[in-house]
Amino acid sequence: MRRRSRLDLRTTAWFFVLLALLLSLGGLIARTAAQAAQRRPAWAVILLLLASAAVIAGHRGRRRWSARRALRRATEALEAAAETAVDALHEPAMAAAPVGVAEPPVATTTPTATPTAPGAAYAEETLLLDAAVVPQVMDYALLDPDEFERAIAELCVRDGCTDVEVVGGAGDLGADVLAVAPSGHRLVVQCKRYGEGNRVGSQDLQRFGGTCFTVHEADIAVLVTTADFTAPALEYAEQCGIVCMDAEALTAWHLGTGPRPWETPYEG
Repeated sequence: MRRRSRLDLRTTAWFFVLLALLLSLGGLIARTAAQAAQRRPAWAVILLLLASAAVIAGHRGRRRWSARRALRRATEALEAAAETAVDALHEPAMAAAPVGVAEPPVATTTPTATPTAPGAAYAEETLLLDAAVVPQVMDYALLDPDEFERAIAELCVRDGCTDVEVVGGAGDLGADVLAVAPSGHRLVVQCKRYGEGNRVGSQDLQRFGGTCFTVHEADIAVLVTTADFTAPALEYAEQCGIVCMDAEALTAWHLGTGPRPWETPYEG
């Protein structure tokens, strides 16, 4: 009662836990001593005499032993041990979440709009085409005809063409993609998405050649396909000045390892 103790729920709980451990330890020692005394009475008597002599010698010249004082000291020691245990358990939690320390702000980014090329169109309407949507790896043969035309238009946008329009459909008169090349020349592209085993023949080239220059006023006429060309088709294209891009040339254009159709005429 002379010292104000830290009395809280956790400290009190630890106090009684430690007290119970001490009582259990004392009981275990007493039980062991009793069993030893039953088995070896002579040794028990000798140990008792030695312990008594040690206690008498230890207290000789000191003030009289007081059971009350010993009990108070034991209680204070238990209280100190309980408070130490509570503090040890409380410190990691305080270190993990210090009071008054704000968490660092989380960096945020604001999405920005990607500029697109003006004048692009799809399905006879002007659309903005974003060159960033061109995939790094593309199997054009897996696309349907409309997707194939749009993919070719996106390649044109990616490589610097302007006024790109996807005009393929009924009544397109042989033109699927219209654009202005970086050099300023008018580009007219017809797209032939053929499956494996099919080849673009001379009749396809003749129909395209009859409209690409006269109707669409092309400076550069290109026929691009996912297949290959027949020999007569290549011969007609060379005579008329039509650039032919087969599947291999298209892949090279897509990957940037081959010429673009408006840069160097590709001969099959």
